[in-house]
This record gives sequence, C-alpha cells and structure tokens, in this order.
Amino acid sequence: MNYGELEANVLRLIIEATDDDVRAFGEQTVTRLVRPELRRGAVAEELTDEAQAALARACANVLTISAAELGDELQTIYDGILVDDDLDNGVLTAVKALAHWHSYLEQDRRGELYELAIRSVEEVDHEVSAALDDFLATPEMAAEYERIHRLLAPGAGPGLAASRVAPSAS
Repeated sequence: MNYGELEANVLRLIIEATDDDVRAFGEQTVTRLVRPELRRGAVAEELTDEAQAALARACANVLTISAAELGDELQTIYDGILVDDDLDNGVLTAVKALAHWHSYLEQDRRGELYELAIRSVEEVDHEVSAALDDFLATPEMAAEYERIHRLLAPGAGPGLAASRVAPSAS
C-alpha cells in the first residue's frame, strides 16, 4: 500500500465509522500522541516556562479537559514558543494533536480525527522511515494501520490483509 492509498483508506474508515467508534479512536489516538516519552527530547529554550507547564497540563488532562480550557492552554503554548519552525518533533506532534483534538471537541468534525490518524502514522514513520511505495512494509507501520483499522471498523475483519489486495480501478 502506498502512502496515498493509506490516506484514502484512513479517510474512508473515519467517514464510515460509528460516532462511538470514531470518538474512541480519537481518544486513544490523541492520548498516544501526547504521551510523555514523545516530549522527552524537548529543549527548555523552545518554550517559556508557562508554555511548558500548559503543555504538560493539556497532555496530562487531554481526555478530561473542556474544549475551552484546552483552547486556553493551547493559546499559552502558542504564545510561549521561542523558536521559529524548529520545535522538537515530539513537542510539535503533541501540540498538533492537541490542536486537532481541541477543534474536534469544539466542532465535532471528523476531519480533525483524520488529521490525528495521519499525525499518528507520521509519528511511526518518524521512528521507522517507511517506504512511500510500500508504507506497511515495516512491522511498526503495519501495526499502526491495524490499530487504526481495528478501532474504526471493529468487526470488519483484518485491515492489513484487505489493504494488501490490489486497489480496484475506480
């Protein structure tokens, strides 16, 4: 499966999922993307103390914080970025995930959960460098695709086996 096919499959899964499944997927994925170990490489010079504290609070409370509170924490983070386009990858991933989750909480737009899914795939890609023409060739990337498929289409059978079938000419 190439990267474009992966994106299309994830979008289809998001669109076709039930409201409960899409919410559970979003909760699991945002939690995965804001976990502390991803932010360990952050340098103190990248964020003000206030922004670091806001990021820590938002990440620790991502599933219980209100949309308004999350918006306030995000504004503190944005105001406290001290570098130009050079944030640690883990911090950047967490901030993007929080922003997509915030938008989902405010507007209930599934497109934000699609973006979370893609950020999750990118996070795995950052670790294993997947090939664009066979994106699921590494066990880590295949596992991430299976996680996404399992959460968005429970009971639909294995996602990886179906994804390895040649795409139809539609």
